[in-house]
Amino acid sequence: MTFTYQAPLAKDLFLLDPDVVFLNHGSFGATLRPVFEKYQWWQRELERQPVEFLGRRFNDLMYKARAGLAAYLQTVADNLVYVPNATTGLNVVARSLYLNPGDEILTTNHEYGALDRTWRFVCNKTGAIYTRVPIPVPVTTAQDFIERFWDGVTPRTRVIFLSHITSPTALIFPIKEICRRARNAGIISIIDGAHALGQIALNLEELGADFYSSNLHKWMCCPKGSAFLYVRPEMQNLVEPLVVSWGYASEKPSPSRFIDEQEWTGTRDIAAYLATPEAISFYKNHHWDQVRAQCHMLAQYTREQIAALGNLTPLSPDSMEWYMQMVTMPLPQCNAEQLKAR
Repeated sequence: MTFTYQAPLAKDLFLLDPDVVFLNHGSFGATLRPVFEKYQWWQRELERQPVEFLGRRFNDLMYKARAGLAAYLQTVADNLVYVPNATTGLNVVARSLYLNPGDEILTTNHEYGALDRTWRFVCNKTGAIYTRVPIPVPVTTAQDFIERFWDGVTPRTRVIFLSHITSPTALIFPIKEICRRARNAGIISIIDGAHALGQIALNLEELGADFYSSNLHKWMCCPKGSAFLYVRPEMQNLVEPLVVSWGYASEKPSPSRFIDEQEWTGTRDIAAYLATPEAISFYKNHHWDQVRAQCHMLAQYTREQIAALGNLTPLSPDSMEWYMQMVTMPLPQCNAEQLKAR
């Protein structure tokens, strides 16, 4: 296995235990040392003058942090807010919707368990129905996925909820076409992008989702407790604050009610958000598109070796269209709980 480009990354750029081979980056991520140092710098800056920092500098600092991230995502600052994690961002959206009994939320059987629970909670309160379209593996083509999923749409479908990259199966779903069809059909599209940012290039305006939330602490290697929620401008009037605070009916409103209501939720440490531009700068300076390709080659090689060991069938064709830096393989019949404990 050869690489045409050797990324200038070293193990000492992370704070990880050097005696541990860290393979589970997808769960919580690992923070780059220079990003962590910037994070701690912002924490010290806050503690040096808490009233000045939170009372007077907050709005300007948060705007700059949003603007930097928005430019990286090919959108504008007033279309997104920082949230602690993608689950929180998606809860903001799910719990803002006015759903009626019998309305359908269409999804797949590949979604993250916490969000399955979020939608079950919403359905228990509203009488809406959470419908999971079974997507068998191995998947074959993007078009087959799109048609199989779209066959689940009915006149009662109000919301489509999909992962961009799935948590249990690590598959990249072809969501751009699904979002296009959803908008044409008057169906709200909500995308769980928890594993996408940092693994694949994102252009949120081109993608076309009404709502999109992704973590920064996973594949962007930012501090824990950092994610974003993007809302298409035409949909921002639908979003209600999960925590009602001073931004609601503000005496000094900004041009964006969405930002006012979502950004200030009470006293909190915003250092993780303010460190985001440091991470973006790091990626630009270290050819991150090539790093992603190199990591994909490692995942590809690992997938081949595991498949050969057990004569196993991978979950998708061998293509960046279906997986990037994270890969899932089926296991032979075994006791999963015992295996996890080892």
